[in-house]
Order: sequence, then structure tokens, then C-alpha cells
Amino acid sequence: MELETPLRSLLSNLGLDLYDLELAKGTLNVTVNKAGGVDLELLTRANRDISEWLDLNDPIPGRFTLDVSSPGLERRLRTVEHFRSAVGEVVTLRERREGEPTRRLEGTLRDVTDTTLTLDDLSIGEVRVAIESIERARTVFQWGGEAKPSPSRGKPSTTTSKKG
Repeated sequence: MELETPLRSLLSNLGLDLYDLELAKGTLNVTVNKAGGVDLELLTRANRDISEWLDLNDPIPGRFTLDVSSPGLERRLRTVEHFRSAVGEVVTLRERREGEPTRRLEGTLRDVTDTTLTLDDLSIGEVRVAIESIERARTVFQWGGEAKPSPSRGKPSTTTSKKG
């Protein structure tokens, strides 16, 4: 049974969006989001409603654990829609390259098409990456914006000497 459509509908009744859905290693991971963020009460209600729906419909054979969470500050990027929602943000990713070592990139995500993304990498500048070659990616949370210079940095050095 396909889970995405019924779970989207169920979550929309709570004012939530389905951000991601994955069944891996015996755990059904349901990631939900909402403009302005998701609080604990909404996560609890979503967990209860999804659990009840799963019990009634039994779409997954065998035992599994249900995990309902929000994407968090550093959210995982897996789909084209995830990447599109992160345009303008700093992301980090691992790119598989045939015949070459895996490349780690980090920078501002500038553009996303159905098959590629453009990243302004901190070290090498603008780079295009095929989405299918991305091993893993996530947004990078930056604390408080840009760092302020320390008192000794950014000031011209003033050296005085006495001639005697």
C-alpha cells in the first residue's frame, strides 16, 4: 500500500505538511513540517493519528517502529522538492563521482532543476551537481549569522617605537 497520499491527507487535517517519509531498518520515519515550526503537542497528535490509521489499515507487514518528528534545524535533503525548499540556504553534501573519490561540498544552494543543483561552494566557487550523484545532503544551521571580529582582528596595527 502506498503511504504518502493517505498520510498527507491525515496530516493536513492537523495543519501539517508531510516533509519526508521513509521505511528503513524496521522504522517508519515520518517527518512533518509547518510554517512557523512544529511544537511537541502537534507532534504528539500526529503520532497518535498516524498510529491509529496504521493500526486500522495495516499497510506494513511485520513489526515496525513509528517515529514522527520535525525536520529540525539541520534538515536532511533527499528529494528535488527538499532541495528547492533550501535554495538560498547553506547546505553540505557528499557527491559520488565515478572513478574519483567522494567529494564533500558546502556552500549556498543557488538553483535547483529536476536533475541538478548549483552550489556556491565555500572552497571552489560555483559547482553543478547531478542530484542522482548525491550520497547525502542536509542544511547547515548557522548560529547568529556572521561572526563578529575579535578586538585584535580587523583593526589596523599601530606600532610605535621610541628612538633614543
